Amino acid sequence: MILTQDLLIAACALLGLAVIAATVLKGWQGWLALKDRELQVARPPREIEGGAGEGAARIELADLKERIRKLEAIASGVDL
Repeated sequence: MILTQDLLIAACALLGLAVIAATVLKGWQGWLALKDRELQVARPPREIEGGAGEGAARIELADLKERIRKLEAIASGVDL
């Protein structure tokens, strides 16, 4: 009889722990979704003049820097 009562208490405790863990997990996912929405609203995707996104802007900027480096090398008389 005591073993059955202890088993019942352990099962109820385990069930309660599972319910609490599920509730906390659901709350965590909701908080992450809220923060994601806040970030999307606070920082809309930036575009450069031609309508390209931020990644394309970085590539274009790197290309322009490379061109400037080559022109400076030509102006100083250095062969590339």
